[in-house]
Amino acid sequence: MKILVVGSGGREHAIAWKMSQNKTIDTIYCAPGNAGTEMIDVVKNIDVNTIDEIVEFADTNKIDFTIVGSEEMLVEGIVDRFHERDLTIFGPDKQAALLEGSKAYAKKFMKKYGVKTAAYETFEDAGAAKKYLETCEYPTVIKASGLAAGKGVIICATKDEALKTIEEVMEDSKFGEAGATVVIEEFLEGVEASILSVTDSKQIVPFISAKDHKKIGEGETGLNTGGMGVISPNPYVTADVDKAFIKDILEPTLAGIKAEGMEFCGIIFFGLMINDRGVYLIEYNMRMGDPETQVVLPLLENDLYEVFDDTLNGRLDGEKISWKDASACCVVAASGGYPESYNKGMVITGADSIEDTVFMAGVKKKEGKLLTNGGRVLNVVALGRDLDEARSKVYGSIEGITFDKMYYRKDIGKIN
Repeated sequence: MKILVVGSGGREHAIAWKMSQNKTIDTIYCAPGNAGTEMIDVVKNIDVNTIDEIVEFADTNKIDFTIVGSEEMLVEGIVDRFHERDLTIFGPDKQAALLEGSKAYAKKFMKKYGVKTAAYETFEDAGAAKKYLETCEYPTVIKASGLAAGKGVIICATKDEALKTIEEVMEDSKFGEAGATVVIEEFLEGVEASILSVTDSKQIVPFISAKDHKKIGEGETGLNTGGMGVISPNPYVTADVDKAFIKDILEPTLAGIKAEGMEFCGIIFFGLMINDRGVYLIEYNMRMGDPETQVVLPLLENDLYEVFDDTLNGRLDGEKISWKDASACCVVAASGGYPESYNKGMVITGADSIEDTVFMAGVKKKEGKLLTNGGRVLNVVALGRDLDEARSKVYGSIEGITFDKMYYRKDIGKIN
């Protein structure tokens, strides 16, 4: 078999790594991949980047199965384009991808189908948004409706902060077209949880839970990032929380998917908030999360390709999916200055000599050296009998990796 993985981050490295464990797969092409994917024996990085190029490559090279990491391409309709050529691809079509691509659309969907979520208002006019801010409660949450690389959610403690945010997002176009529409949402206190799942549009099968750490600073302070680390399973996802998630979020989401005629096979990622009032849905993602994928896949007992293939062919069965009796911790090493300005091209040492798993993200190889090539550079993942052991191992390993101005949080997985 020939597999195509679309993307270039740590998530795609983890997908290719897990897929490579299937011995019936001859070649995994990564488009464009990174320095980590090319280290896998069966992987070939290919320099194709646009949807047109990717579709043409898959058709010409008779690719058996494609999975897309990039939310942008899903929203642009890459799945629809593959279907036009009768090519096999795992992911939502353009309509379903809007559940991630437009927060305004997603909130309307949640309200329509009774998915438990925070109260909200949607605005396309900055003046109307500012007027609303005069009377709403604080803190409040302002979200760019479109895709903003995980950075388009701003918690505003005061009216002045909120007014400034509207100016930056809607008037100054801080996030480009993604901020032309904003959602202003009730602030929910509590603990976040991430639930990856697979769906064939007839059922949704959740994976093991995870807990992301999105802020750049320790103690969950500072700016939002794409994720600075993650643990799995999430200690806060108890049996009662799981029941509430199924009843108040998963089941009404599935009912909505059916009612809207969203027929697809792919991923649904539920971003949750857990508090004393219950379990709330914060957002949908319609692809595998980053860095959640990097911590969940090492715990998966099953062959990943077989899980996806079963989903595509009507054999999805949650009872067949099993997980290691272990905990996993992932810590992200970032370039100094991220998520704002940072330099590239720093030499990375030690990443190829530690015992635990390293998933490359913003890394390229030049003249035999690994160089930084992004804000989130690499992910170190360790498994342990419990969270304490996993944390101890991952921090012991990441100390063996260096590059100029390397930064990582020291508190990933601390639960207090």
